[in-house]
Amino acid sequence: MQLDDIIVKDQDILGGTPVFRGTRVPFQALLDYLEGGETLDEFLDDFPTVSKDAAVAALEFAKSLLVNQLG
Repeated sequence: MQLDDIIVKDQDILGGTPVFRGTRVPFQALLDYLEGGETLDEFLDDFPTVSKDAAVAALEFAKSLLVNQLG
């Protein structure tokens, strides 16, 4: 799966904020949930248009980017 299969930026959707493909749910919302101590399952319950596979894959991409930047 490619990142653009999961996260998209489109000026017509929330002014270009990165969102999960096929939704209006910003990727940042997932990070905010996790930062706030919420679980992935709580995020998915609150945003049922985001699949667990998409959320996990987006987090894996973010982790990979960070590790590559640090390494």
